[in-house]
Amino acid sequence: MSDDTTHSDIYDRITSEAPSHLDVTEVQYEGPELVIYTETPREFAEDGDLLGDIARSLRKRVTIRPAPGTQSSPTEAETTIREIVPDDAQIQDLEFYPTIGEVLIEAKKPGLVIGRRGGTLREITQQVGWNAEVVRTPPIESSTVDNVRNFLTQERGERREFLKQVGEQIHGSPRKDVEWVRVTTLGCCREVGRASFVLHTPNTRVLIDCGDKPGAEGEVPYLHAPEAMPLTDIDAVVLTHAHLDHSALLPLLFKYGYNGPIYTTEPTRDLMGLLQLDYLSVASKEGRSPPYSSEQVRQAIMHTIPVEYGDVTDIAPDIKLTMHNAGHILGSASAHFHVGDGFHNVVFSGDVHYEPTRLFNGAVNDFPRAETMIMESTYGRRGDFQTDTAKSEANVHQIIHETYKKDGITVIPAFAVGRSQELMLVLEEAMREGDLPTMPVYLDGMIREATAIHTAYPEYLRDGLRQRILHEDENPFIAEQFRQVDGGQEMREEIASGEPCVILSTSGMVTGGPIMSWLELLGPNPNNTLLFVGYQAAGTLGRRIQSGHTEIPMEGRSGRANHLTLAFRIESVSGFSGHADRAGLKKYVKEMNPRPETILCVHGDEQATDQLSSALYQQYNVRTYSPKNLETFRFP
Repeated sequence: MSDDTTHSDIYDRITSEAPSHLDVTEVQYEGPELVIYTETPREFAEDGDLLGDIARSLRKRVTIRPAPGTQSSPTEAETTIREIVPDDAQIQDLEFYPTIGEVLIEAKKPGLVIGRRGGTLREITQQVGWNAEVVRTPPIESSTVDNVRNFLTQERGERREFLKQVGEQIHGSPRKDVEWVRVTTLGCCREVGRASFVLHTPNTRVLIDCGDKPGAEGEVPYLHAPEAMPLTDIDAVVLTHAHLDHSALLPLLFKYGYNGPIYTTEPTRDLMGLLQLDYLSVASKEGRSPPYSSEQVRQAIMHTIPVEYGDVTDIAPDIKLTMHNAGHILGSASAHFHVGDGFHNVVFSGDVHYEPTRLFNGAVNDFPRAETMIMESTYGRRGDFQTDTAKSEANVHQIIHETYKKDGITVIPAFAVGRSQELMLVLEEAMREGDLPTMPVYLDGMIREATAIHTAYPEYLRDGLRQRILHEDENPFIAEQFRQVDGGQEMREEIASGEPCVILSTSGMVTGGPIMSWLELLGPNPNNTLLFVGYQAAGTLGRRIQSGHTEIPMEGRSGRANHLTLAFRIESVSGFSGHADRAGLKKYVKEMNPRPETILCVHGDEQATDQLSSALYQQYNVRTYSPKNLETFRFP
């Protein structure tokens, strides 16, 4: 079926394919989905294959919704649902939305609500006529997940109208034939940070990522470039993952009039909101003018359309998007764009980790077609390699143990999302198995909240870890040694003067946040240790300390700048980065089949992008570039 098919054509197709006893009241595009409203939802649910057959025939994602008035009353429906769903599912709450005929079921074990191949959901619809949506109750209470769900619930009517508008745009007819694809670099070329690109066809402009640059206030993506302006005319935004160097400035688009969709994974949506609100908080505390307000953060969340790994999703009349696991952080994705009717395929790798970690399965590089790839190069220099995992963990054990024996405290600057959870798993196992003495592990900043979001989406975690959390009731993130720093500076002072412990603290690159207090409290004592386990970008205080600077500027309590002399031990352990090292990046390309014809090496300093670009060209005979910002590439 062509994309310019009218509602009338679709209605006729569906009514001709559906059995005569099934009613089709209305068809309506809502975002990338085609929604069929029916007065016979029970009968639709009885035929488990019919919906799939219609979706394949139309080449659309299809949802069935009951027409108003065809359902049991909410009171009757709740009783029936609780009878249908096994008690082991542990339903926590049910919310009914009569205007769209949906019931939201929150349960500790949503798989039991869904049932084998969706059988229990179909039975619910058959019995009560309501369309059921299922969400997981986070094992650790998450204010972010709760706030996002509540906000989207309150704005359900407005969001439905937004999705209708997006649906009409997506499924309209392309104005022009697709004869070219252009990619313009708006940031993160020959640098790390402010990731942003425009993918442009004769009909469509898609913005991929819109981040800040760590340690470089004021250096933002080149959104004023002709390929990006006016921002109000951008058709869609795709976000690869939630780290601020990719997501921080997305709300700025809404400040300047953008009103379209953001496509990303569900956990990325939640993490994005958490990190952006903290970004505003840090700016305010440091006396800087925030670039946007919390209202724009809420707008970004309301305009987010979640996509699951592997789902082919129409995002424009001439572009289909598929997100694949990138192995970097929770919900991180490589974005595959299928442009035109097989005209050209472009992959934005995002940040990738090719080998599996404790947290995640390794990045997917199995794309049906990928003529062009825009690829990260953070560790692309010759000699950039990560210590193997076992050795890295042994080094961490040793450093913490040596500090413990001196009655010292080990403080680890860590990103709230990704490395903190990786380290929590390492420390929990080491203490459980006796490789480290059991001691408190304090979580400062947003780490506990980010961890709670991880537990809300275990299906995005590595297979074995997901199995432990979902089916074996062994959740390592809730081990008793993990304690939240929730008493402010007074609690930090108490911890610093107390027993040996480990502290995981944001910010990961020592650019602000609670880590600054820990430097002041722990830095003067040579028995303590500062342990770096993540990338420290050029220009950040973390990079200066890691490079040997022990005299560092600190904002004095009186407001005047002064200096702090660091006397504690300073160590770095590689192997915990969420990025693939040089060998991993090369292997990622080597094992692609087919390989891209062209690769743009981005998201790395000039040496990293140049050296990786050269190596990929020499070894795999692909065209490679190390672009500068504000370059445009035309394909084919």
